[in-house]
Amino acid sequence: MTRTAEQMKGRAGRLTRLMPSGPSTAARTPFVLLVVLLLAGGLISLLLLNSALNEGSFKLSKLKRQTTELTDEQQALQRDVDGYSEPDALERRARQLGMVPGGSPAFLDPDGTVRGVPEQATAQPYPSEDPEPGASAAGPAGSASAPGLASPTPSASPATPSTTPTTPPPTSSGR
Repeated sequence: MTRTAEQMKGRAGRLTRLMPSGPSTAARTPFVLLVVLLLAGGLISLLLLNSALNEGSFKLSKLKRQTTELTDEQQALQRDVDGYSEPDALERRARQLGMVPGGSPAFLDPDGTVRGVPEQATAQPYPSEDPEPGASAAGPAGSASAPGLASPTPSASPATPSTTPTTPPPTSSGR
């Protein structure tokens, strides 16, 4: 046994001569640099990822705000369209353009014969919604025609206003 112990001492002695004595800092330096670089790279990538997410969040909030504004604008425009398409508003605008309600319709058949009795449309005066302050003393309310409205008749030009008071045709609200 002494021989093996001596051989071990001999081998251990040779191995200790090959290894430098004391702690080695040269072997740890590359490992420490690798760990530091990995940590720094991870932190930088997290910072870039966080910045990209924040930018996306800002874009999202901007788009939501823009969507809200456009929705409000669309609703306002829809209210305007609904107001213009009400039957009373359509009738008022048509009268301002000089249109008159048609009478009974007459139709042309494909062979050229007329079905129904054709009549010329005559305008009936349209009462003003807001009579002028002096208009109520001059005559009964509702008998004055709307300002700037024409009432075309077969013998008169379309630009001459009507002076004969008549009752306007009943209008339905369409509801």
